[in-house]
Amino acid sequence: MKQKDIQKEDNILFVGIDLGTSRSSISASNSKREWIESYVGWPKDFISQQVIGKLVLFGSEALNNRLSVDLCRPLERGVIKEGIEKSEDAVKEIIKHLIELAKPESAQKIYAVVGVPADTLKINKLAIRKAVSECVHSLMVVTEPFAVAYGMNLLNNSLVIDIGAGTTDFCIMHGTIPSEEDQKTIFNAGDYVDEQLYSYLSERYPNSRFNRNMVRQFKEQYSFVREVSDEIHVEIPVDGKPVMHDIKNEVRRACESIMPALIETTTEMIARFDPEFQVKIKNNIVLAGGGSLIRGIREYLQDALKEYGPCNVSCVQDPLFAGSDGALKLAQDMPPKYWEPL
Repeated sequence: MKQKDIQKEDNILFVGIDLGTSRSSISASNSKREWIESYVGWPKDFISQQVIGKLVLFGSEALNNRLSVDLCRPLERGVIKEGIEKSEDAVKEIIKHLIELAKPESAQKIYAVVGVPADTLKINKLAIRKAVSECVHSLMVVTEPFAVAYGMNLLNNSLVIDIGAGTTDFCIMHGTIPSEEDQKTIFNAGDYVDEQLYSYLSERYPNSRFNRNMVRQFKEQYSFVREVSDEIHVEIPVDGKPVMHDIKNEVRRACESIMPALIETTTEMIARFDPEFQVKIKNNIVLAGGGSLIRGIREYLQDALKEYGPCNVSCVQDPLFAGSDGALKLAQDMPPKYWEPL
């Protein structure tokens, strides 16, 4: 019996969830696709509860009301913060909210594939299982780059590099389910860029007032490596007055700060792979995640790898949903014996 027939007969909604440090997305077999920023906020007191009118806030709504709520970003480097009950509760709320956004029908069973960073699969698997146990009926936890690769049908002779907020994940696909040796995680990713940019701006403009959330927004709007022709000016208050600041050099330095580790890990992974297939891998490198949106990053990596021979680097078309779309495709194709009942 085909999986789609099973879905219809057993009243199952298949969902793919990309649980990210900065953003989380869901793709469902009823064609729903939604995403939120990975923040949860609870009103601080009865006044804030009256003002907000909700018991819990998510994503941008939580961020916009952060002075009135206990704000939680529960994933650190792609891992649920261990031993912190609020983080565990927040992940549970995020998954529950994403599934609600997918609008399952009454009494419909939920079969979920959840993507996590490559090196944290073992650590996260139990925590994810605990977090989703109230929301789903069956679960499979996979690595994020594998989900991206599966969704794009990059099942053989390819290297997926998923540049997220907390981690950058690498996965070589060679016609089988990837092993631990085929995957690697480094922490030079979006949050690292934010920290560098915050440091560079603090050094250049010591009298200006800005916070890390503002810096993250600057990065997301203007990020680039190599050269761009346009100027980058942003408004930042100085002594309470809005003043325009030139931040172009700082943005470039911050974005380029992750490139040495990214290049080193890419060459390392290719070098330890079967030499007969290295050329094929080099000609099929795909960038995913929010970091793939950095202007010039594809060209930067491709040029840096040229000394190792011809190569080809491309970017996914939809970084926001590439992970959850791939997880959904995996869920729909998954033989029943692989599902873990909850």
